[in-house]
Amino acid sequence: MEILRHPSPNFTARRGGARPDLIVLHYTAMPSAEAARDRLCDPAAEVSAHYLIARDGRCLQLVDEEMRAWHAGAGYWQGSRDVNSRSIGIELDNDGVSPFSEVQMSVLETLLAGLMERWGIAAEGVIAHSDSAPGRKTDPGPRFDWRRLAQQGLATWPDRLPQRDGAVDPAAFAVAAHSAGYDPELAPETILAALRLRFRPWAWGPLDAEDMALAEALAGIDRGAVRA
Repeated sequence: MEILRHPSPNFTARRGGARPDLIVLHYTAMPSAEAARDRLCDPAAEVSAHYLIARDGRCLQLVDEEMRAWHAGAGYWQGSRDVNSRSIGIELDNDGVSPFSEVQMSVLETLLAGLMERWGIAAEGVIAHSDSAPGRKTDPGPRFDWRRLAQQGLATWPDRLPQRDGAVDPAAFAVAAHSAGYDPELAPETILAALRLRFRPWAWGPLDAEDMALAEALAGIDRGAVRA
């Protein structure tokens, strides 16, 4: 896989000597990869990412992996509110409603495998921007194929959810979701929307037993239900 260098000035050093243990996936929601590249390299925009993958499979590196790119913004994951300092950001050239191209997904898989090996990032560390910023961000959106990544060990997907009966408790759901990594300061319904966006984009209505089982599985309450 060829990686093209197109340096962005929008980066700083990682704070506190942090090393990346997360990879955050985004969509650009822009007309073209070129438009996204120009914005990610514009000092006035104050945004960037480590990598940008175009729909035709071109892969651009904008920021060195050792540095802190400005892609995640305000958010939280697993106890940290400085997601940028502990993550590598990948932007995917996509409008948010269209399918991701086969060549784009193939390049992403190759890039992820290399990043995870170089930095020792676990499959659980590959997350959506919507996971770290629920209610504010929705990328990479409902059309992204997380199950495909999980089948190659590049993300997690709960395949065998524990059976649950009876009423569900929003408070218990919040505890499980917080244990999985979601922001404990957010309302349960905001976290539920983010969880469904990634794992159950077809679901609607109030919290149900499958949502509860999903949160428990992701939190490791039934670790056997989550396959990396």
